Amino acid sequence: MLNAITRAISPNMHNCELTHFEREPINIQQAIQQHKEYEKILEKLGCKIISAVAAPDLPDSVFVEDCAIVLDEIAIMTHPGAESRREEVKGIAEVLAPHRELFFIESPGIIDGGDVLVIGRNIWVGLSNRSNLGAIEQLQKITSAFGYTVLGVEVTDCLHLKSAVTQVAENTVLLNPSWIKVGIFKDFKIIETHPDEPNASNALPINDVVLFPKAYPLTAKRLEENGIQIIYLDNSEVTKAEGALTCCSIIFKT
Repeated sequence: MLNAITRAISPNMHNCELTHFEREPINIQQAIQQHKEYEKILEKLGCKIISAVAAPDLPDSVFVEDCAIVLDEIAIMTHPGAESRREEVKGIAEVLAPHRELFFIESPGIIDGGDVLVIGRNIWVGLSNRSNLGAIEQLQKITSAFGYTVLGVEVTDCLHLKSAVTQVAENTVLLNPSWIKVGIFKDFKIIETHPDEPNASNALPINDVVLFPKAYPLTAKRLEENGIQIIYLDNSEVTKAEGALTCCSIIFKT
């Protein structure tokens, strides 16, 4: 059984944090409809939706992934790199508490869940504006008892590690070679994003399919040519808030 924690779009989403994107108008009603469709597809794929209490005063609160790193054994609550986002963590911790023992990253460590890619017993953490070595050290200390290895990864020109690379199949990753060193994932089959679609690295695998933005058809073609089954989604409004498909849910096993 898969669970998916989600949270409603904030009506103040237009005041979101931005690092690499220029601010542009966000259609809140369209964002709400797109998020509802996202949740419907998660349900169709077998996820039980667990709704965190809405946080209308927190513009980025739909991006629940940044608040927690959920493993099979435990959950680690993050200490987000943007101070304005730290209040988001409390509500997600309340939702996760019945499902996992909770651990917490503490200052001076900072980390966003979007900087964390877990494949097997390896945890890659992006060294970005939002995550630092102090958090990596804490994460390694917390997870080592469960057999995990934490690896810091340099990322450039993008917000998070998962802006640059995501898993799309058991031994396959999708990545933008301009934002992350390809050799880091030399043990995996690598599918590179199309050069004309630098923001196409973020995909959400669930069971045997991959949720993927319909805005990136050239990269989608590369995925399909490699046998990846795709479900297309329109996430244009959260993209304006420097968000992506993985950002909007925390998916974990019961």
